[in-house]
Amino acid sequence: MLFAPKEKGQGLVEYALILVLVAVVVIAILALLGPAISNIFANIVSNI
Repeated sequence: MLFAPKEKGQGLVEYALILVLVAVVVIAILALLGPAISNIFANIVSNI
């Protein structure tokens, strides 16, 4: 057991990868739907 695997850093890396994946998905969705959402808010503001 001289070279026992260390699992403390592994959990942190997995959480970081999940966080990065979620961030990439959110950025992609905002990039695709951004203009449509902007138009909706512009219509709301102009009606007010």
